[in-house]
Amino acid sequence: MSYMIAIIAIILGVALDQYTKSLAIMHLQDGPIPIIEGVFELQYLENRGAAFGILQNQQTFFFITGIITLVVVAFIYIRMPRKKFYLPLRICMVSIVAGAVGNMIDRIRLQYVVDFFYFKLIDFPIFNVADIFATVATFGLIILLLFYYKDEDIDALAKAVMFKKKEKQE
Repeated sequence: MSYMIAIIAIILGVALDQYTKSLAIMHLQDGPIPIIEGVFELQYLENRGAAFGILQNQQTFFFITGIITLVVVAFIYIRMPRKKFYLPLRICMVSIVAGAVGNMIDRIRLQYVVDFFYFKLIDFPIFNVADIFATVATFGLIILLLFYYKDEDIDALAKAVMFKKKEKQE
């Protein structure tokens, strides 16, 4: 995935996240909207913590963690070989960045993250589009590293990232 496509994908992901959050702010503050009665609903929540409500009111920690995540992912992405073979990893990284930036914007602008998807049936923590991007991509990354890429693929990637000069863009 070229840099320009990656940047456009990140911008579109962040825009979708911010748009859905603005809809949640406009339409859900008066109460939840059931989608499937007793199973799934849209419910407004101002989350001042992380996943599952942990680390409440630790905005500085979240900001620093977000910046570190962005720097590490960008470093790996830039140094990764441009082979089509690594495209699934690139897609996961782009999704992780889109999710991190989407929630970071909320934390900076609002001092909390707007969440609104709620699986009532299992009382799953309320989440948002940015959370979906980051979580699905992280699980995808884990699955790819455990089951798709072989040890020698990961070794070659690690050597390229750590020791190889940046390749020219496709």
